[in-house]
Amino acid sequence: MTKTIQPPRGSSRKPRPRSPWRWVGFAAAPLALAVLVAVSVLSETDDAEIDQAIPFELSAADGRMVSLDKTLAQGDALLYFSMGVGCDGCFAQIPELETAVAERGMSLVPIMVDPAPLVAAEAARFGIEGPILIDPGAGVSAAYGMVGIYGHGDRPSHSFALVRQSGEIAWVRHYAEMFVPAESLLGELDAALGT
Repeated sequence: MTKTIQPPRGSSRKPRPRSPWRWVGFAAAPLALAVLVAVSVLSETDDAEIDQAIPFELSAADGRMVSLDKTLAQGDALLYFSMGVGCDGCFAQIPELETAVAERGMSLVPIMVDPAPLVAAEAARFGIEGPILIDPGAGVSAAYGMVGIYGHGDRPSHSFALVRQSGEIAWVRHYAEMFVPAESLLGELDAALGT
């Protein structure tokens, strides 16, 4: 004899039909991650780099105005776009490079996106006396292709661009490290320029 199980009295539940969309939620997260990784990798390629410098004039953390044109009138400029406040290595990089860059007849031009008072306080902590330019909204940094590198969507990471007196951008390098020894960085620059 077969026993039939009856649903409890008053129960009117019917089995829910299975939706063909039930697996979409599971697939969406890995797909979104893959898209983000692809965009990050593409943003780190050299294809977006520009060949000629874009003129700019920015206020430094100490209030003085600095223009690229006036800087280039004195020689080549090594633009240094960094993460800024919260990155001690980014500030320590400035005195590490200043003397070596000046000995080569170049100017080091540090650029950060943080508010001037915060940058000035960190500059004082590291004994930096030269100007650190403030790029509010990261407009100049973005124009030079320095935003979005290594996952930093609103600011530069640790990047350099050598601008010749002619305005030609002769060398660009993005570093994953937040501090690069001067001899290493300048060695790479020399090798790229064939000097």
